[in-house]
Amino acid sequence: MRIRIVLSATLTALGLMFLIPAAAHAHGDTLKVVVTGQRAGHVTTDITWENDGDAIDENVAATVNAVSVDGTRTMGPWRLVRDPAAAPAGWTTAETLPPGSWKVTVEVGFPALGKGELEVGVPVVDPAPTTGAGTTGATTGGTPAVSAPTPDAASASASGSGSAAATSADASSPAPAPSGTQAASGADGAAVWWTTAGVAVTALAGAGVGLLLRRRRMRGACRTS
Repeated sequence: MRIRIVLSATLTALGLMFLIPAAAHAHGDTLKVVVTGQRAGHVTTDITWENDGDAIDENVAATVNAVSVDGTRTMGPWRLVRDPAAAPAGWTTAETLPPGSWKVTVEVGFPALGKGELEVGVPVVDPAPTTGAGTTGATTGGTPAVSAPTPDAASASASGSGSAAATSADASSPAPAPSGTQAASGADGAAVWWTTAGVAVTALAGAGVGLLLRRRRMRGACRTS
């Protein structure tokens, strides 16, 4: 009886010894490494077990290297960290690639071997737009932009200008003469009348003097004869 118990325990232990390695190698011995591209310059990679496609539960030991397409620049080696935006199989780099075209190579050594490559293009990011001229003028005291007038506004402006011109013309034209001016004109007429009367009196006086002189001449002629 004791011998049977010992044999059963021995067989169970041996079975567990064989099952543990089998469970450990259930995913396979190689990794599938796919370089998916870049996000804001960070290299993005998906790493799964090649046998069943499961994600990697533990941390990976990997290196990331990048060489420019023209071969003049190199970046790395960098390590991979988990990418929360692409969980559970996503990995990325903490460092960023500068703008340009790069041949990226990712090599994984733990928990198994794997390698992936891809040509990645990092675009040039335009700087943030500056504040518009109209806003700058409003905030810093500059001259604000003036929009073109609409046809209705232009007509209203023209009508306003015409009214202003008419008002200006009315203001500049001479006002009618007041009653004082009319009195002055009456005084001038009286002066002209007195002048005419004086001329008539002078003419009558001259005629009378002429008559007197003719009478005296006639008297002298009679006396002489």
